Amino acid sequence: MFDIYVHMKKGLHATQEAILEVLKRGVEGLSLRDIAREVEVRSPATVAHHLRQLEKKGYLRRNPANPSEYTLLKDPVKDIAYVNLYGWASCGPGEFLAETNVRDRVPLSTRLFGVTDRSFLVRARGDSMVPAIADGDLVLVERKPRVETNAVALVICGEEPRIKKVIFAGDRVVLASLNPAYPPEVYGEGEALVILGEVKGVIKFSV
Repeated sequence: MFDIYVHMKKGLHATQEAILEVLKRGVEGLSLRDIAREVEVRSPATVAHHLRQLEKKGYLRRNPANPSEYTLLKDPVKDIAYVNLYGWASCGPGEFLAETNVRDRVPLSTRLFGVTDRSFLVRARGDSMVPAIADGDLVLVERKPRVETNAVALVICGEEPRIKKVIFAGDRVVLASLNPAYPPEVYGEGEALVILGEVKGVIKFSV
């Protein structure tokens, strides 16, 4: 349900302004194809792209329980970006960052957290990275296939996601924990280890 009107601002793509005008009417149950027809674009995928851009720019907010339902915001929040929070269910390197693995969209300040279009969130599990990262913390990751040695990164080992300190030693990769109770893990060349991104920040949750 589109219950709050957003004022038009300069700098929006013409299609984005047209989409906002459609949503302003408050018509429920509009599909991407319906909106595409209203704004005279061919592809529903184009509408989906512009909706994501409008959300990033702070013009609307998506209902996590119903991705096709949006709420228009009165004033765009310029430095707020909605960042994907991924789950652990699909753990393969080709599946982890898939749209089907998005569990929520979390608003973060781009200035405070340094969020970019490559940023995403995961929720930490376990205590292997304490004291820096505790169980339940939200971890901000910047998507990249390579990191510098000693960087803390999100990696996929086989089918399991891990947050570890990555150390390159010749043709081996060492995954080290910050908690000394956990021994380092050594991977050789050709073993199933994929780097998804570098950890850029942690949002702590106290119990």
